[in-house]
Amino acid sequence: MSARVDYLSSEWITAVADRINANSEIVAVARENSISVTQIVTDTPLGDVTYHLESRDGKLSFASGPAKVSDIAFTQDWQTAVGVATGKINAQEAFISGKIRFKGDHERVIATQPLFLALDAVFSAVNANTNF
Repeated sequence: MSARVDYLSSEWITAVADRINANSEIVAVARENSISVTQIVTDTPLGDVTYHLESRDGKLSFASGPAKVSDIAFTQDWQTAVGVATGKINAQEAFISGKIRFKGDHERVIATQPLFLALDAVFSAVNANTNF
């Protein structure tokens, strides 16, 4: 059993990165899906938190800070991020209602859905041991 981590802390980011790198399915899907995503969550108990996912040339990275070059960026406040992560808020509804702001290449998001779907299992597993 993994130790509990606080949502969006450096320990949470490391836990997600470790699970991504240990998941052969995600690594394989990443080889076929090239994208860089920056996620910004405002007004968290830790201040504003930025992290990124980069899948380029068969290499996958999940870490603190913005992507070097973002294809897309999402910005949301703490309450929305926690709601989406815990399943209390539907991400699509939050996006449509403007609670999640998007900047970037819409077509890239659609084209890389297999990667995002594969990542769902990682986030679910880490969030099962997360303090929100």
